[in-house]
Amino acid sequence: MTPPLSSQVVVVTGAARGLGALMARKLSERGAKVALVGLEPAELKAVAAQCGEHASAWEADVTDLDAMTEVAARIKERYGRIDTVVANAGIALGGPMLDSDHRAWTRVVEVNLLGSVVTARAFLPLLAESRGYLLQIASLAALTPAPLMSAYCASKAGVESFAHALRAEVAHQGVKVGVGYLSWTDTDMVRGADEDPVLRQMRAKLPWPANRTYPIGPAVDRLVAGIARRSAHVYAQAWLRGMQSIRGVLPGLIAVVGARDVAKLAPELKATAATRLRPVGAGGAADLNARSGKGE
Repeated sequence: MTPPLSSQVVVVTGAARGLGALMARKLSERGAKVALVGLEPAELKAVAAQCGEHASAWEADVTDLDAMTEVAARIKERYGRIDTVVANAGIALGGPMLDSDHRAWTRVVEVNLLGSVVTARAFLPLLAESRGYLLQIASLAALTPAPLMSAYCASKAGVESFAHALRAEVAHQGVKVGVGYLSWTDTDMVRGADEDPVLRQMRAKLPWPANRTYPIGPAVDRLVAGIARRSAHVYAQAWLRGMQSIRGVLPGLIAVVGARDVAKLAPELKATAATRLRPVGAGGAADLNARSGKGE
């Protein structure tokens, strides 16, 4: 039997803002004790304060195994158990790969994919104790390639495959693993990407319903419902479920249509390349600032 959320301790990474922060609030409204992990201590504490007296905030970089392992142990010490972990932390970078800063490009993969691996390494032993649940947040970008988003697509395809492989490895320990899929949702990351007029033009050319920005509230409600069920697949927008049946034909289609659209935008992309050398949005800035503070 899946325990009710009201009896669970839930860890959410990337919880200082956006999707992670709202998930933490919605989970706490359903009675869960939430532990928020991220890079921005002031923002994390503010979100934790909104989540009630049993919420807590923990500063850690999801790519730092030692730090995440320590945080996992401290959360377990505080609450006595950990029932669910939501691997949500992520950043994004837009633009052609060849125009990008290599360190910024690889940092997206490091945070999104390797950060998810680190999160799993740190928390799975504790989830095995509670026979718990790990929800890996992926994306529409895991289902279909998207020009000008190569780092993000690579990382989200990677976390999807990682979670599917992990599901079989830990099932005998009583741990369930799910993958959460979202299309463009109204978060700091998406708003940050839309500040770039060329990326905004490219996204507008996507076919409906992939060209819309979806409200965050209903998306989080669906994710929380999936967490409550410990679902193997959770779709923040209902139409994403149908993408599973056609994902095999999408790379060929994107290769034709995407190539045409990128060619039209190539001069403008080249002229503005220097404006997109850093991850987008406030979350990307927080990651950059945290690394700068460590002298990286």
